[in-house]
Amino acid sequence: MNNVSCVMFHAKQDIIVSNSEDKSIRVWDATKRTGLQTFRREHDRFWILAAHPEINLLAAGHDSGMIVFKLERERPAFAVSGDSLFYAKDRFLRYYDFSTQKETQIVPIRRPGSTTLNQCPRTLSYSPTENAVLICSDVDGGTYELYQIPKDSIGRSDLQEAKRGPGSSAIFVARNRFAVLDKSNNQVLIKNLKNEVVKKSGLPVPTDAIFYAGTGNLLCRSDDRVVVFDLQQRLVLGDLQTPFVKYVVWSSDMESVALLSKHSIMITSKKLVHQCTFHETIRVKSGAWDENGVFIYTTLNHIKYCLPNGDSGIIRTLDVPIYLTKVSGNKIFCLDRDGKNKTLVIDATEYIFKLSLLRKRYDHVMSMIRNSQLCGEAVIAYLQQKGFPEVALHFVKDEKTRFNLAIESGNIQIAVASAKEIDDKDHWYRLGVEALRQGNAGIVEYAYQRTKNFERLSFLYLINGNLEKLSKMLKIAEVKNDVMGQFHNALYLGDIQERVKILENAGHLPLAYVTASVHGLHDVAERLAAELGDDVPSLPEGKKPSLLMPPAPVICGGDWPLLRVMK
Repeated sequence: MNNVSCVMFHAKQDIIVSNSEDKSIRVWDATKRTGLQTFRREHDRFWILAAHPEINLLAAGHDSGMIVFKLERERPAFAVSGDSLFYAKDRFLRYYDFSTQKETQIVPIRRPGSTTLNQCPRTLSYSPTENAVLICSDVDGGTYELYQIPKDSIGRSDLQEAKRGPGSSAIFVARNRFAVLDKSNNQVLIKNLKNEVVKKSGLPVPTDAIFYAGTGNLLCRSDDRVVVFDLQQRLVLGDLQTPFVKYVVWSSDMESVALLSKHSIMITSKKLVHQCTFHETIRVKSGAWDENGVFIYTTLNHIKYCLPNGDSGIIRTLDVPIYLTKVSGNKIFCLDRDGKNKTLVIDATEYIFKLSLLRKRYDHVMSMIRNSQLCGEAVIAYLQQKGFPEVALHFVKDEKTRFNLAIESGNIQIAVASAKEIDDKDHWYRLGVEALRQGNAGIVEYAYQRTKNFERLSFLYLINGNLEKLSKMLKIAEVKNDVMGQFHNALYLGDIQERVKILENAGHLPLAYVTASVHGLHDVAERLAAELGDDVPSLPEGKKPSLLMPPAPVICGGDWPLLRVMK
């Protein structure tokens, strides 16, 4: 170490940080005056240091830029069992009761005489029947400590000495058995509470960490996959390719598991059958299952939820990261970066509402609609997207949105009411199309009348067999001087005399003559022939003409058998 360029006392710990031109940053124990840790850079000399006034961050300037780093890991190691939380904080194992929200210091866990900085525990495993705790840390290349805590001794300091051993990963796999990962031989050592090896078992994949996966089972992590392994039968129960998994969170019934990676969450069954994956642009920090089977998780600045069908959303934003320990109703229990227990109250309405829709608990859905303030474009869009426009109708007051939802859900009565309020030609047309699809002839007629769509109206009367109204349509066309409309209506009615009259009035005397001749109107034909003189058209010989009449409809006048629409 030479040419020290900057020295700084740490604000919260008894350490001194220095940097120098030998391309190193060194951390010193201020009380023992010994070196704790050294960070080196290959090509750049360090010149200046700065510490964040509130959080565990340091910045160091070097020849080609700056780096920002942490001195120690901030995530507390913890384990949850029922209403109990065991966690490590300030070199002590502590106990927290969720029901009373009281915490108790149990036993010191930091080894005396350690000379490294990152000594905080990485994982913690708890056996509720034996009241035993396993703590793993990176001390001496990876070690575990086993503490047995008599039931009546929480809060007392006269506990027996911890049992220790090498191993970067150790977890309880049964009431009085725990597994320790032996990386060098890719095997696990099964030990009893006396810290004696009772069994050895090879692992099916190269494993760098093990997690609990139910009694007698391990979840083995390698770089790109996880495997559920049965220690008794030595069988692989499940295998799944994943991004590098950092944390594993089981649901209370052990039927589902969340695999947390740096930027993603994968939800699977207990045998690693994939259900859904969620991707985040920022780091995923922690997660916990609520009693409804919804996975709640945190990122650097949000608390979010994810549903079994792959839907997710934001519950609230965060000022600082937290680590979830338990979710109960609308309460979230968590640890902050200082290892303090906190309780946050959240609004769970949105994800409970979506979960009720997913599980088809429509009575619960309607109750929530009536009693909560759940509303907004996002909820309406979600309901439309998921195929529940009829539910979305209960949220909406805007008539155009109501009309669109009513058409989508087939609720013709609400669509009519909204169309009356909007009174727009396009909306009446769409109402007519939907009413026609459902077979509701009365509303089809009403929609065509409102848009003055006389051609469609005439055709509707034809297929309904309503000849009386068809005759009225003929008279309306005559008043409007709509020659084609008159002719169409006369064709629909099968009225030959009216057709001849229309053709004659329009100046189509040859067509009028032919029509009168072939349909037996001889008097009219003779009169028209006299008017035509030498221009009388010739008719084919040997042909017997017949009058084409539209067939009579099976059901006249009323609605057709209506399409059933679910309410």
